[in-house]
Amino acid sequence: MANTAIDILKEAILLERRGKAFYSSVAEKTDSASAKKIFEMMAEEEEEHIKFLSKQFSNYEKTKQFLKADGYVENPEEEVAMRVLTDAMKKEISAASFEAAAISAAMDFETRAVKVYSERAAEATDPNEIALYQMLADWEKSHQHFLHEINEELKAEIWNDNSFWPF
Repeated sequence: MANTAIDILKEAILLERRGKAFYSSVAEKTDSASAKKIFEMMAEEEEEHIKFLSKQFSNYEKTKQFLKADGYVENPEEEVAMRVLTDAMKKEISAASFEAAAISAAMDFETRAVKVYSERAAEATDPNEIALYQMLADWEKSHQHFLHEINEELKAEIWNDNSFWPF
């Protein structure tokens, strides 16, 4: 049985709430000031996604139509701030730490979200629904890429720090 638009919106909101709860929990538990800030910023972004999806859900429930998705533009200042925080975080944590495990788990969250949103964008026929899910997939891909970069750099550091290289 195909999922209805309402079911997909509910799943999307739930995904974002779980992501926000996870990021908030990591921010609360970390001893790294920069990791705390990064995870707080990611939790705030998930909150924006929840608001965005909730507005769509409310409108769709009433009208059976999707609102036109205004294009999301990444704040360039935020990207620079994240880069600076990432460099600081890499100095504060090790690749075998709680924060590194959280980054790995966060990548799984983002991968799942990209899959759900991309699949729905491909299945949808309503142009506004397609735009909505494509925009969400793009948002989550940017998170996924950011987390992947950090993860790869941390892995390289642990290999170098522990002389794991076979030569």
